[in-house]
Amino acid sequence: MQGTVDGFSYGLVTPVVAYLMACLGGALGLRCTTRSMLVAQSWRAGWLALGSAAIGSGIWTMHFVAMMGFTVKETPIHYDRAITFASLGVAIVMVGIGVFIVGYRGATGVALFTGGTITGLGIASMHYLGMAGMRLHGVLEYNTLTVAASVVIAVVAATAALWAAGQIRGFLWSIGASLVMGLAVSGMHYTGMAAVSVHLHGAAGSPGGDSPATLLAPMMIGPIVFLVLAGVVVLFDPMLMGKPGRIVERKPGVPAHPEPAPTGMGRRPPSRSGPRVGHPSSRTPQNW
Repeated sequence: MQGTVDGFSYGLVTPVVAYLMACLGGALGLRCTTRSMLVAQSWRAGWLALGSAAIGSGIWTMHFVAMMGFTVKETPIHYDRAITFASLGVAIVMVGIGVFIVGYRGATGVALFTGGTITGLGIASMHYLGMAGMRLHGVLEYNTLTVAASVVIAVVAATAALWAAGQIRGFLWSIGASLVMGLAVSGMHYTGMAAVSVHLHGAAGSPGGDSPATLLAPMMIGPIVFLVLAGVVVLFDPMLMGKPGRIVERKPGVPAHPEPAPTGMGRRPPSRSGPRVGHPSSRTPQNW
């Protein structure tokens, strides 16, 4: 028999919190990716790794916050810890591959298409691997067309986010891009959940055991703490704080060169156009 699925057992609380977590991870990841394109080669890998972990952790946390509101009326739901954490690893690794491609090649052409596709597939893989970690008295079944639509949304969202990271248009631009990315990732999640139906084993019974929120909350402590620490790093980054001497470079994927020395430090100030008053060259012969 078919189970009665409810994806919003807490109302709008879980969708809103999930969206905010996706935005947080996206904002931190985009800022780190942007920063990596502006620093020396030796620092780039570190920023890209931090950005990959932030995006992957944000997406994973978004998924399982949303799953707190997912229930099946006739059966309790449990989660396999190994598969659940494996989905986090898949998200970070595959997002990292895409981010590193764009970080070193630039957010244009083939690199952007390849990096966005890999990152989007990583998001989708995390989602469906996390779903595979669910344990209940039944079998999950999926609508193929809806699943395909969710994967397309993930790829498009990831490509757009990586393109935005390569534009380097300031903090507000990154915030706007993260809001769009959070909306797209949340849309991908709920599109994927719309594809789910549950075929129960045996007769319906009353569900027992702990609620999904009780089971999932302890597993999310680590990723949430990491996102907070990553936020502190980004918050005190010189580029974000607007300290003088920051590097500005428009070309993605190429480290910027140091800024030239300011006037008075080895450079002569440019001369003003036109002759100066009182200078000998400004005098013309006078016939009296």
